[in-house]
Amino acid sequence: MGNVHELNFLKEKIDELKKDGVYRKLPILETPNETEIILNGKKVINLSSNNYLGFANNPRMKKAAIEAVEKYGVGSGAVRTIVGNMDIHEELEKVLAEFKREEAAFIFQSGFNCNAGTIQAITEKGDLIISDELNHASIIDGCRLSRADKTIYKHSDMDSLEQVLKENRDKYNKLLIITDGVFSMDGDIAKLPEIVELAEKYEAMTYVDDAHGSGVLGESGRGTVDHFGLHGRVDFSMGTLSKAIGVIGGYVAGSQTMYEWLSHRARPVLFSTSLPPAAVGAIIEAIKILSETTEYTDRLWDNAKYFKEKLGTLGFNTGHSETPITPVIIGEESKAMEFSRKLLENGVFVSGIVFPTVPKGTGRVRCMVTAAHTREQLDRAVEVFETVGKEMNII
Repeated sequence: MGNVHELNFLKEKIDELKKDGVYRKLPILETPNETEIILNGKKVINLSSNNYLGFANNPRMKKAAIEAVEKYGVGSGAVRTIVGNMDIHEELEKVLAEFKREEAAFIFQSGFNCNAGTIQAITEKGDLIISDELNHASIIDGCRLSRADKTIYKHSDMDSLEQVLKENRDKYNKLLIITDGVFSMDGDIAKLPEIVELAEKYEAMTYVDDAHGSGVLGESGRGTVDHFGLHGRVDFSMGTLSKAIGVIGGYVAGSQTMYEWLSHRARPVLFSTSLPPAAVGAIIEAIKILSETTEYTDRLWDNAKYFKEKLGTLGFNTGHSETPITPVIIGEESKAMEFSRKLLENGVFVSGIVFPTVPKGTGRVRCMVTAAHTREQLDRAVEVFETVGKEMNII
């Protein structure tokens, strides 16, 4: 009999990953997350980060983080409901609510925590959650934690959504429609105005996960709700503080009623220590910067447009992206991973993305252009794409 502690069942699964060509080791970054980085000891152009606005190493934000540490220490020392709720946390929520043009904002330690904590707190047995089939893993897990029934509608398909609403309206107490604001693998934007219309017609609530819309869409990055002018008509607007904002954390913006309930029932906040002061100080500064200027979001969109056009001209398939997320769709899983490897060998870091993150047969590399990239860096990256693409007969 084998030794139970050897975890042979996991060894077998790891061997399978190796056989399928999708086993990987984590890349190791030796510098701040900038547009050019030292990765595994080599200088490369970085097209893999969610650092949309280049805020992860922003001097004003670093200064604010250091000041917060000097004043409040390195950690808050407790969950918010005991004694880990500092005035700096309260200030962040006020600043965020104002920025998002909503009554209130409730902060979590991460975007994942936000979905895991909010969805189960606002639904119960007798309710139905209706989710877009391409929604993020954290939404799927948040739904699993809820005692409500769950169903999906076809991706961004309003007929499919209406059919689900029509069939189920009378069978359940509350209906909650959940969608990503921007879908992270394809870069397409949810049809939010139509979703809201249907939600109001069938008396359902709406929940938008705006992880990739935060700091990207809307005025100065206020998000998808702002982009479509739907304030007051989306019940729960979730945002992240770790992508465009460059730090860590998540929040849900909405009504004061929502805020009061979550402060009693959001499990990640009730049972996990609150955000560290350094993170909070830096985030407040980030929101101040965005409230002062649109230069970062303008540059982000200019760069994204420039890069997309160049790749499109070369004949790469960049899918249906409407945002700075630029997928280059290869198809076969192992070929996508090989493409990513060869780009890296040539000085461009773009991670390969394969099943189960994206459907089988749609393996891709996902390019994340930021406000901080220079034209010269983007030109160099495009040259490498062209060389490797021709070498591998992709273009």
